[in-house]
Amino acid sequence: MIKLAISPCPNDTFIFDAIIHKRIDLEGLSFNFQLHDVETLNQMALSGGVDMIKVSFFTYLLLQQNFVLLDSGSAMGFGNGPLLISKNGYTLEDIPNLRVAVPGQYTTAHMLLRIAAPRIGKKEFMLFSEIENAILNNGVDAGVIIHENRFTYELKGLKEILDLGKYWENLTGSAIPLGGIIVRKDLGYDLINKLNRIMYRSVEYSFKHPEAAMPFVREHAREMDDEVMKKHIRLYVNDNTLSLGTGGKVAIAKLQEIALEKGLISEIAR
Repeated sequence: MIKLAISPCPNDTFIFDAIIHKRIDLEGLSFNFQLHDVETLNQMALSGGVDMIKVSFFTYLLLQQNFVLLDSGSAMGFGNGPLLISKNGYTLEDIPNLRVAVPGQYTTAHMLLRIAAPRIGKKEFMLFSEIENAILNNGVDAGVIIHENRFTYELKGLKEILDLGKYWENLTGSAIPLGGIIVRKDLGYDLINKLNRIMYRSVEYSFKHPEAAMPFVREHAREMDDEVMKKHIRLYVNDNTLSLGTGGKVAIAKLQEIALEKGLISEIAR
C-alpha cells in the first residue's frame, strides 16, 4: 500500500484521478490517498511518514537527500506563477513597509518573493485561500496568491504589484517550477521506477480523457465553477506535467542555484 498525499486543487485531482479510480495499469500496487493544502503537504514531507507526495519545489530542494522527484506529475510552465497583489495600488518599493501574506513558509511562492523583494516589512503565513480576504479586510496590506486565486482577484478589486512568475522568467529564461511529485528513496529503485511509470500513465490518461477526471475534480474544487476549474487545469497541466524534459530539469537546477546563491535554503528553512 502506497501512502499518497496530494492537494485538492484541480490540477492535482485531474492528474491523479486515473490512479485513485484505477483507470490504468497500477502494476499490482494499491494507493491510500489523502488531500491537504500545499503547505500542509510540504510540512508532511519534511516530517516524513508518506511514501509519495506533492510538494512545492522549494521544499523538494530541502529534501533531496531522502526523496527523489518523479519525471511525471510536476506543475511548471510559463505565465502561471504566483502573483503579489494589494488593493491600494502599492508598488514593489513599498514592500519594506508592508504586512505581506504568504501561502506557507516552504512554498516556492515564498522563495520567489524573497528573491524579488529581499526586504519585507512583516510576513504573515496563512492558508492560500484566505489571502484575498485578508487583504480585503485590511488584515494585511499585500499578499502572494497562488492556484485559482489568479482568476478571481481582479473581480474583487485587487491589483497586481508583481507577477512573480514573469519576474522569474525574465530573470532566468526558464519555466517556473511550482510543485512536483516526490517519492521516498528508501522505497528502492524498482518501486520508484514503477511509480514513475504509473504517474506517467495517469497524466497521459487524463490528457486523453479529460472529462473522465472532472467528477473527482469537482468533488474537491472548493466551490469553483467549471470554467475556473478548467482554466486552472489548462494553466498548470502541460507537457512538463507528462515529463519534465530538458527544460524542466534546467528550470529546477536554476531554482536550486539561485536559492543557494542567495542563502535562501538556510534562511527560509529556519
